[in-house]
Amino acid sequence: MIGARITAIGTYVPEKKLTNFELERMVETNNDWIIQRTGIHERRISRPDEFTSDLCVAAVKDLMKRYNKKVEDVDMIIVATSTPDFPFPSVSSIIQDRLGITQTGAIDLSAACAGFVYALHTAHTFIASGLHKKVLVIGADTISKITDYTDRSTCILFGDGAGAVLVEKDEQSKSFIGFHLGSDGKGAQHVYRSGLSKMVNGIELLDTQYLVQNGREVFRWVVRNVPDSVKQILGKTKTSLEQVDWFIPHSANLRLIEPICEKLEFPMEKTLYSLVNFGNTSAATIPLALDLGIREGKVKNGDRVLMYGFGAGLVHAGQLLELNFDELINIPTPL
Repeated sequence: MIGARITAIGTYVPEKKLTNFELERMVETNNDWIIQRTGIHERRISRPDEFTSDLCVAAVKDLMKRYNKKVEDVDMIIVATSTPDFPFPSVSSIIQDRLGITQTGAIDLSAACAGFVYALHTAHTFIASGLHKKVLVIGADTISKITDYTDRSTCILFGDGAGAVLVEKDEQSKSFIGFHLGSDGKGAQHVYRSGLSKMVNGIELLDTQYLVQNGREVFRWVVRNVPDSVKQILGKTKTSLEQVDWFIPHSANLRLIEPICEKLEFPMEKTLYSLVNFGNTSAATIPLALDLGIREGKVKNGDRVLMYGFGAGLVHAGQLLELNFDELINIPTPL
């Protein structure tokens, strides 16, 4: 296969913060309870006139500035999102126009909170096939726009954000080591937003514009399945956990990440997550966590990173990478 490397990363979160103390005035909850149950302190919320495409463009501009990158020659744009500005046209097409990329393919990918890892895998296959040379991959969501702020079981969790990376052809230095993909559609009714069909798996759905989640069932499924799937990646690549420098699971909930690490016997201090200040940003949690690690000086070139996303579907995806970004031109400022 032709080699592919992740050369640059950029991220963006909206300016507006929603703290736990503000949520205390909205629903029956409190700061200590939220932190104890989720690990989340605050989340970022998009403006009424700010949508997923806006977050994506800002993340790409951050990437361009920090790594002195141009994107006019990108030949494929992949956006992983569950909250597109419209059912159609795609977010990727809007981004193509706003960034002035004239000759490119543009697709949106729907894999919920596993979307970024699926999009990375797709970019790798496009380049490995020899048909593409430079792919822009973005994971972004504005989950606040489909959150019911009278439902304390969900509104305490979610926030908005975007993360973008460039994946480029490179025969000398390759980022992609191994992967694992999966889905368990039997659990599709546990996380959904209703649409044209009002039934799934013979179960009638709530007809609502908002996200619906059975957190307890999702928790059980994740803890039961994700550690074994991580081990499959390690087994296929003949990699030990000791050789993994950083683990980046989907930042759904800190109390979900902890038992995953416990079952894997992987240290929490080598686990990166973005939920403390940003909440669950769906497809953006993993690139946000990776970029936080870079901005804080933790993640270095040459490090091996194991990402694992999971979400509605129930769909999941993991990717083992060896990082070798281009040299930073600008020192990244805190998000």
